[in-house]
Amino acid sequence: MNSQQQRRRFLQSTSALLLLGGADIAWGATILAVRVWPASDYTRVTIESDAALTTTPLFIANPPRLAVDIEGIELNPALKELVGKVRSDDPFITGVRVGQYTSNTVRLVLDLRQMVLPQVFKLSPVRSGNAQYQHRLVLDLYPTKVADPLEALIAQHTYPDPLGDLLARQTNKPTSAVPPSEPPSASSIPQPSAPASSADSKANASQLPHNTERFIIVALDPGHGGEDPGAVGPRGTKEKDVVLQIAHRMRDRINNTVIKTRMGPLPMRAYLTRDADFFVPLQSRVEKARRVQADLFVSIHADAFMTPDARGASVFALSQGAASSAAARWMASQENRADLVGGLNLKVQDATVQRALLDMSTTAQINDSLKLGNEMLGQIRRIGKLHKPQVEQAGFAVLKAPDIPSVLVETAFISNPDEEARLNSESYQNELSDALMRSIERYFLRNPPLARNRNT
Repeated sequence: MNSQQQRRRFLQSTSALLLLGGADIAWGATILAVRVWPASDYTRVTIESDAALTTTPLFIANPPRLAVDIEGIELNPALKELVGKVRSDDPFITGVRVGQYTSNTVRLVLDLRQMVLPQVFKLSPVRSGNAQYQHRLVLDLYPTKVADPLEALIAQHTYPDPLGDLLARQTNKPTSAVPPSEPPSASSIPQPSAPASSADSKANASQLPHNTERFIIVALDPGHGGEDPGAVGPRGTKEKDVVLQIAHRMRDRINNTVIKTRMGPLPMRAYLTRDADFFVPLQSRVEKARRVQADLFVSIHADAFMTPDARGASVFALSQGAASSAAARWMASQENRADLVGGLNLKVQDATVQRALLDMSTTAQINDSLKLGNEMLGQIRRIGKLHKPQVEQAGFAVLKAPDIPSVLVETAFISNPDEEARLNSESYQNELSDALMRSIERYFLRNPPLARNRNT
């Protein structure tokens, strides 16, 4: 092709672009799927597409609603499905409206139950294990006021006051209530740090007693959740579901246990970093445990490997240096990818300060974690096979609380068909929960908690 022909072809292509116009050139993104993850912590709406979306969000305070204009697309059945995906018990969203606002813009409106702190951000495509996502637009709705989880735990375990209850009934005095504070007005999209809260945090501070006894708090951390399914077994079992079931069984056992120590009998209380199907960033899991001053942190997972033959439970602790084995290093790398899969809004993370704090894990913390891990291995081997007979160590991000003994328990290999079936078995979940409970009790009998006051 000579230079004159090249010039003619260039002019023809340029003329075609001018006739199409900028808006039509951008046209082409298709909505592939929509998902809603409601929780008392926050509600997440995810819109997945085959290309990055251009959006303009607007928060309207009265009545509260979040409007998002999505440019360069047309309304399709996948996006229309969002209207029917909002549950009636969603704590933040009452309804969804979606329509073709202009010829190349779709307007999405979330009608809200309360004032929120919204976060609107995008996630790039990710391929990690069983999580295969294309471009994602994420709408996170956080409450403007978060209950204190430690106050909630104290409120859940206090000595009864039968005389006070009798006097209240005889005098027919209604319980006092503190009127809710007026929510702040908002006219733009703020970028707050994601607050740490839990579904266990539903206590009113005015209802707390003046004096409470010391009690032991065990933070249970069901891995993955929400957008992050974790490993998936050959029959479709999702890791995030079975570990949540085990955590619920553990919570029941912990909340009904009293440890006899030199300080006297100490009741136990479980705190879950998530108690439903929603995503919690790794750093937030650690921060939640520290916020309630947990005495232990137990992260619950279900292992997976590239072949179906691997089997057995494992226990991991943090390593300040190199991993104890190549397998432990590989496992930590896999688990530390959770934020990439689940979707983290990097704009709101004060990473420099927080990571510096969470990297100051002490030798004492790791030594106590190894003690707990060895107790767990001793109890688990009584009910099933161990994958490794000793506590493995590696740089797990979720174990980096500098002041809380922390372990990660891989309950079984979900990639093994037989162990996948066991994980779905109520009897095995109960046996495993009993074994973990025995190890926690034995740990505290040998390592009594610090004598600190938990008065509010």
